[in-house]
Amino acid sequence: MFGVHDLRTWAHDPHHSVDDTPFGGGPGMVMRPEPWGEALDALVPAASSGPATARLVLPSPAGKPFTQATAAQYAGESHLVFGCGRYEGIDARVAEEARARMAVDEVTIGDYVLAGGEPAVLVIIEAVCRLLPGVLGNTESATDDSFGGGTGPMAGLIEGPAYTRPRDWRGRTVPPVLLSGDHAAIWRWRRDAALRQTAANRPDLAARLAAGHLESGLGAPSAPLDARDRQVLSEAGFPPSAEDMAH
Repeated sequence: MFGVHDLRTWAHDPHHSVDDTPFGGGPGMVMRPEPWGEALDALVPAASSGPATARLVLPSPAGKPFTQATAAQYAGESHLVFGCGRYEGIDARVAEEARARMAVDEVTIGDYVLAGGEPAVLVIIEAVCRLLPGVLGNTESATDDSFGGGTGPMAGLIEGPAYTRPRDWRGRTVPPVLLSGDHAAIWRWRRDAALRQTAANRPDLAARLAAGHLESGLGAPSAPLDARDRQVLSEAGFPPSAEDMAH
């Protein structure tokens, strides 16, 4: 169940203001604590005993990176509340006060700045909801995605290219191995393609994988590299470390 709430509902001045100039000077405006505090009091009432069961998620470029592992954690929560900041952010006392009665996460979806937290929340909701039971038609789709936690060829990697009908399109054909019916060969081709794609688009992940330090997107260790994996990574410019070779 989803609900959207207008923060100005809890602003009581004639203009329903939710922001003010920052203490200490500087450009921009900061969101005031009063409407945020009242909003959270209304949406997450104090529990009769113990902390509230809700988790407050505050998108912020200063937060911890939101990852597939974070999405999996949130998919297991019973109640998520998202606080969409704007301007120069939310008065820091809001998160501080909220932590006294519920779990609070400040997360970022990337190294860039948005005008407001709403687009970030949409991204997070999309990533979380697709992990809920019954959302995807095939339950194995999520674990075999890029950064997934399964044992498929994408485990710990970003996905390689995908193809569908027709076999020939504008002079470009589907790789023959995908039409062969040889499941072992197809698995190997997809694994190789994922390794090359990771090396090309995410050299940070490829370097960690080559050194034997990569985890899957759900926090579990990825499958050990075999000789073919190491060959593909080496050809892409990521030879294994001496320490990893020793093992």
